[in-house]
Amino acid sequence: MARRHRALAWVLGLGLSVLAIVAAAVIWGGDLLIPLVAARAGAALGRPVSIGHLQIRPGRIVTVTAQDVTIGNPPDWTGEPLARIPSLRVQIDAWDYLRHGRLVVPLVAVERPQVAATQLPNGAVKYKLQLAASSGGGARLGDVRIEVGKASIRLAKLKADVTVGIATRDQGEQAQIVADARGTYNAQPITGHMVGGALLSLRDTAHPWPIDLRVQNGPTEVSLVGTMRDPLAMQGADLKLHFAGPDMSLLRAITGLPLPQTPRYQVTGQLDFAEHRVRLRDFSARVGNSNLAGTIAVNADNEPPEMTADLHSRSVDLADLGGFIGTTPGRTRTAGETPSQRTAVARAESSPRLIPDTPISVPKLRWANVHLQYQGQSIQGRSMPLDNLDLKLDIVDGQVSLHPLSFGIGAGRITGDIGLAPEGDQTHARAAIEFQRVDVSRLMAATHAFEGVGTISGSAKVDGAGSSFAQMLGNGTGDLKLAMVGGDLSAVLVDLSGLEFSNALLSALGMPQRTRVECFITDAGLQRGKFQLHAFILDTDEAIVTGTGGADLRNEAVDVKLRTAAKHFTIGSLPAPINIGGTLKHPSIMPGAELAVRGGLVAGLAAILPPLAALPTIQFGTGDDHHCDRILAQAKQQPGGQRLPGPRARENAR
Repeated sequence: MARRHRALAWVLGLGLSVLAIVAAAVIWGGDLLIPLVAARAGAALGRPVSIGHLQIRPGRIVTVTAQDVTIGNPPDWTGEPLARIPSLRVQIDAWDYLRHGRLVVPLVAVERPQVAATQLPNGAVKYKLQLAASSGGGARLGDVRIEVGKASIRLAKLKADVTVGIATRDQGEQAQIVADARGTYNAQPITGHMVGGALLSLRDTAHPWPIDLRVQNGPTEVSLVGTMRDPLAMQGADLKLHFAGPDMSLLRAITGLPLPQTPRYQVTGQLDFAEHRVRLRDFSARVGNSNLAGTIAVNADNEPPEMTADLHSRSVDLADLGGFIGTTPGRTRTAGETPSQRTAVARAESSPRLIPDTPISVPKLRWANVHLQYQGQSIQGRSMPLDNLDLKLDIVDGQVSLHPLSFGIGAGRITGDIGLAPEGDQTHARAAIEFQRVDVSRLMAATHAFEGVGTISGSAKVDGAGSSFAQMLGNGTGDLKLAMVGGDLSAVLVDLSGLEFSNALLSALGMPQRTRVECFITDAGLQRGKFQLHAFILDTDEAIVTGTGGADLRNEAVDVKLRTAAKHFTIGSLPAPINIGGTLKHPSIMPGAELAVRGGLVAGLAAILPPLAALPTIQFGTGDDHHCDRILAQAKQQPGGQRLPGPRARENAR
């Protein structure tokens, strides 16, 4: 009972104090309270606040009208103030306060407010308020009205200069807030229109707050439609997000993500907020000729933010993903590409270089820690015979790890563990690749010229640093080991090495159009960008082809020499070297000088006695040389050779 009397006395005393202040304001005018009100408002906002005139109209509902209100800037900040409000009207239910001790504000009306939000090139801002802790959590806010509001937003780092008009309007029994934006953002024109529910319903969790937002920033379109049950707490969202444009890299300024260049795209999904995470779930996307679906979640409470993604595709064109490795994405026939994008693709395709030389900024990936899983069911590459793709990607503190990256090719796979780590303004790359029974028929089908049956196994390693993939390989070291045992290979492939003149000649001599492979072995090394063949042998039923030379990855120059030795007696076979020169993108095949000498000899003998012209082209064969067993056994013992097939596989393949 005593406690109740003390509480009643406290409320009565506070009520009498309020009545005394109101009475004083009525008798001597509201301006008497300006210093007190301005000081309290300034303390709450952490900014200086000035009031030109204050009027109080007493009654059960007390109406306080403040005119010429100015909210100032932080210390040492010049220019126009943060906000000017010509008229601010607040209604307070005095009777409810006296009876129950609670603050009820039926109405807040703001007329012609002007806000100036500015960011300097050094990142300093004047619009960030240092709000003081408040004990007014039990206050009840009624209607909020804004009449002809205007906000000028100038953000130097985002290259933004936007004017936003904001007002409330009646829509049946519910008021709506309407905002229109116009100006530039990311140095491109921007327009926006938003219709939201009443401001008072922002705190009414029983009635979801509706929003309809449409934004056009240059060629990028964004829309957000739906409701939020508690928008101030970022909870209970049921929002449909859609964005589309010609290039995802244009989203960098909007999202803050270091997105690469892409072909035209569109994304639609459900946006929600749960457990301190922002999620784009069950989305479907189209990027060029590829599709993508899944869920992406970002926990912004962590520093740096934590992003997880579970993605999958029914069909992917690797050309659409070229921007991720520094090449121009898309194809000239990709749907929806702009004329400038088609020109860029055509320029890239006509470039003499094959290895991407566009700088890749791995340090930009420090913006977040990323954990991604992806599955692609059908892969289309640039003449790459890929069936499917699985990968797991982690980015932690700017270091990228792909473990594993796995491509399916027929019944086999190409798998790799790849790491990228920033080193100053460069990137250090390490990769270990394994070839697991890769289907030769799929490899040959990709060339559109050869056929074959069998599988290839082996391994490859590379370690290099640079600002682009071209520099990483040009500075890199590593090795490559591949082997194939059994199967058969189109005789056309052997024809290219110089065994026979043409398919027509093969047919005339009764040679088979397909030839069995006894074994195929390649052992090569990479030293500071120079790729050198240590061993190259292709042993078929018809001949043994050996190779020497390599390629300089720094300038992509190719210098390989192939020599063929026939196994059986033939007429028309010239065991002369064949030189492969040119570049990786445009190799050229030409006979060696020895073949030219033989050609001259053939012509001379033909002039003396035509039958003698056949002498230089007669080969009596090398017999059955099974040295593949020895080479395979040696290769198996070398580092990285454990993935190669053993000599017994050769016997089993017969």
